[in-house]
Amino acid sequence: MRRETDDGELTLRWSGRVSLTPRILFVNIFALALLAGGFFYLDSYRSRIVDSRVAQASREVRLIAEAMRSVQPERRDALALRLARDTGARLRLYDEAGTLISDTRTLGLRNVVLQDPDKQDWGQGAARFLDAMIDTVVGTPRAPLYRERSAGLDWPDVRTARNTETAPATVWRAPDRTPVITAAAAISGPKPGPKATSKAGPNTVQGVVMTTMNATDITQTVRVERFRLSVVLLIVAIVSILLSLFLARTIVRPLRRLARAAVRVRLGRAREVVVPRLPTRRDEVGMLARALSDMSLALRARIDATEAFAADVAHEMKNPLASLRSAVEGLSLVRDPELQERLLAIVRDDVHRMDRLITDISEASRLDAQLSRAKFEPVDIGAMLDGLLAQRNERGIERGIRLRFDHRKSDRLIVMGEGSRLERVFENLVDNAVSFSPDGGLISIAAARDQDELIIKVEDEGPGVPEEAREQVFSRFQSLRPESEEFGKHSGLGLAIARTIVEGHQGSIVVESREDRLSGARFVVTLPLRDRR
Repeated sequence: MRRETDDGELTLRWSGRVSLTPRILFVNIFALALLAGGFFYLDSYRSRIVDSRVAQASREVRLIAEAMRSVQPERRDALALRLARDTGARLRLYDEAGTLISDTRTLGLRNVVLQDPDKQDWGQGAARFLDAMIDTVVGTPRAPLYRERSAGLDWPDVRTARNTETAPATVWRAPDRTPVITAAAAISGPKPGPKATSKAGPNTVQGVVMTTMNATDITQTVRVERFRLSVVLLIVAIVSILLSLFLARTIVRPLRRLARAAVRVRLGRAREVVVPRLPTRRDEVGMLARALSDMSLALRARIDATEAFAADVAHEMKNPLASLRSAVEGLSLVRDPELQERLLAIVRDDVHRMDRLITDISEASRLDAQLSRAKFEPVDIGAMLDGLLAQRNERGIERGIRLRFDHRKSDRLIVMGEGSRLERVFENLVDNAVSFSPDGGLISIAAARDQDELIIKVEDEGPGVPEEAREQVFSRFQSLRPESEEFGKHSGLGLAIARTIVEGHQGSIVVESREDRLSGARFVVTLPLRDRR
């Protein structure tokens, strides 16, 4: 199974190279571009209207042909004028040979007049240009240009109507890009006259009637709707761009401030940098700002602690080194064997002190990293303390000091942790108690369950720890040693190491006075139990 990582989930291919501001603008403008598809819908709407008008023209020309067939030829001109006024179309009558018989325009009715685009204003020209551009984009078939024909059979509708007795219709394109619809129908049947009888033969084509209509209202309707849509799109685009810039500003500007502060921290000027916390922002940007601010403060504290630790190490190393150098220089000047032996003893003690100090420093410096990688396992604290005290008693304890461990054998004192590290905690606490205990003193260790926690108490009969120094004793290189103890016997890191280990196991360690009000100190270690009730 392929392992997913945060980097893989957050990877943006090409868009990751573009700033947030143009990306936000692009997303919003892209949505507007989809909305602009309404222009294409208007083209489809226009096509449906034109198709409807074509069907209407075919029906009307059939009715007109039937009306012409039902009247005498000398009355057809008057009927044609009346029908032309009612339908708004130009009517022309052709005989069966295609010769023009009658034309409503010749009769004085000029109800269909095509506009000359050269004489129109610039607004109409812009509208025609927009029509042509949209027709090109959507791939609308271009209608043939409308031109007058001198002979009736030059009109395809007239030829088709005469030969098939149907009512064909054609859409043409006027010079101003408005649709022109022509339709024709044959006038069939026996010629009207006084000699016509019911026994007449089959119907014959007496002529063809053709209608011409300039559907300017279709173009005007589409252009008006297109203009309204354009105004809406323009307003929405302006508002969208302004909102996008506002959104980009509220996101990008604080991110840039945080990035500049982070760069200054990286360049080593952390003490001079104040990472903005943006307390008024409750969104993800504010959370990021506060997280970066806290991180920079933690980093600064870690740097300060590292510098202080390095200074303390240098200070602690100076004492044994100075003593060692003094003893080595004295060996070259002293000839008395007894004095030489005393100087060699000092050298051995200083070397031992430095070895112990370096070992403790090395462990203290690596402890946090090692605990973060450690795999915790079940550890029986009762069995661990039994074994630790048994080893102490076997080796013998100086000055007759006694050790006692009180706990109920039936209790399972199991915690999750690293056994060797936890053992080091109690070794340091016992060492500390031994160093402060009087001759023949008693060190008591008690372990008991307290709900979901394990409480271990280590008590001695020494002078105790002053209340104002109870937190200080857990600091590195801080040690309140008894006056009788030889200088340099302890590094001052034991309790600091113990606290680091305990806190790495989600526990705590504190020092307090004994409950029986006797002299001495009590160290209380609290660890979470594995089998919590």
